[in-house]
Amino acid sequence: MNTRLKAFVFAAAAHWLLCVMAIVARSRKRKRVARREGITYAPIYERDRKRMEYLDDKIWRNDTTCLNMLRMNKARFFRFCKLFRYRGLLEDTVHMCVEEQVAMFLHTVGHNVRNRVIATNFGRSGETVSRYFNKVLHAIGELRDDYIRPPSLDTPPKIEGDTRWYPYFKDCIGALDGTHIRATIPKEMQHAFCGRYKHCTQNVLAAVDFDQKFTYVLAGWEGTAHDALVLRDALSREGGLRVPQGKYYLVDAGYGAKPGFLPPFRGVRYHLNEWGSNPVQNEKELFNRRHCSLRIIVEQAFGPLKRRFKVLDDASPFFSYETQVDIVVACCIIHNWVIEDGSDEFNVPSDNDEDTQHTTYAGTASENAIMLAFREGLADQMWADRLSHGN
Repeated sequence: MNTRLKAFVFAAAAHWLLCVMAIVARSRKRKRVARREGITYAPIYERDRKRMEYLDDKIWRNDTTCLNMLRMNKARFFRFCKLFRYRGLLEDTVHMCVEEQVAMFLHTVGHNVRNRVIATNFGRSGETVSRYFNKVLHAIGELRDDYIRPPSLDTPPKIEGDTRWYPYFKDCIGALDGTHIRATIPKEMQHAFCGRYKHCTQNVLAAVDFDQKFTYVLAGWEGTAHDALVLRDALSREGGLRVPQGKYYLVDAGYGAKPGFLPPFRGVRYHLNEWGSNPVQNEKELFNRRHCSLRIIVEQAFGPLKRRFKVLDDASPFFSYETQVDIVVACCIIHNWVIEDGSDEFNVPSDNDEDTQHTTYAGTASENAIMLAFREGLADQMWADRLSHGN
């Protein structure tokens, strides 16, 4: 018995001694690590020089090259980068300036290319490209309240200066419609996003003023969602779409007549390509023709937006769905900034309204009655003025 006890005591003492030795060794190692100088990263001049040569020669060599690669001319691109520096949204790092960060982002969304393509072209790792893409995307999102603003309540100059529209549409503040943006969706959810198109899309609601600037954007709805359902969601959201009292948006017939939204007459010629050289026959046709000639402004805004950013209108994007939604809003912000900065190189006016989705929405009787009576009054006034003055 004593022999077993001695063996137990000896084993316990040996275990305790080993623990003490391990603690001492760990403590000494920590001291050595603490004394060791930290690793510092100095600029790698040769690699950085090659990257700058690529940017100078292939990206912003001249306006044509810069426009092809980054979807905006050289001077505009550098003003865009200056905006981020001025707002403190982006900053230079040891190995990457703000211009390169923004250039990688614009090239990605402008041409809808994968990270590995950007990584190869810019001499970066895939992780670096992804990290800075998200930084720039976040920085652009921070500009939303500055560049996607509610429209002015004054009569738009485009309406005020044309007898076809004034005074009939003097309280119109813009046009509203939905558009479908290509989307990449997990297989188990694709049925909700494949509606009018064979491929998956998200249904994006947008309001546009008569300068072709987006005044409201709601992205993220499934492609099968009706435009009227998306509009209802926009109106019910906190901080969502608001129409000032006495003002209204022009909408297509699918949204229905309700306060703040004026559609055309149903069952009457509407789209501009339906008219040809045929003259209008009555007050409803006259109203629809003038309504369409104004509402087409929303299509003229979607056009340059999709031409500039192929990520919105090309093959399915290579991002998570949450990021795809943020990209849509970011592209609209850049679109508005470009318009405020000057003329838009991608703005090619079109006379055809081809992206109108006709859905059904039944408002309440009182909601419909207000705008229906208002519409009838406008149509009658237009027709009377036309007969008396020939305008």
